[in-house]
Amino acid sequence: QVQLVESGGGLVQGGGSLRLSCTASGSIFGINAMGWYCQAPGKQRELVATITRSGRTTYADSVSGRFTISRDKNTVYLQMNSLKPEDTAVYSCNTQDIYREYWGQGTQVTVSS
Repeated sequence: QVQLVESGGGLVQGGGSLRLSCTASGSIFGINAMGWYCQAPGKQRELVATITRSGRTTYADSVSGRFTISRDKNTVYLQMNSLKPEDTAVYSCNTQDIYREYWGQGTQVTVSS
């Protein structure tokens, strides 16, 4: 079992920045990629960014150039700059091993206009 605990959400004005953190604990030896997803009210959850154990990253087009994902061992970070009101969502951390995928509890990010 893997547990994911997120922190760092909050309320910020448009154009501002936030940094999210997610720490994995438990049976972490089997995990590779870690990532962030977001879900806005009334919308489906969608990928924001992922990073593999070797450091390879992928980004959604909507955040490329504004968000940066990074990783330090079993903690993954999402640096969010130039935030827009449309970035408002619950952001959840994700990882998986050979048995299943795991989700954090989610952290609310609200960007005011």
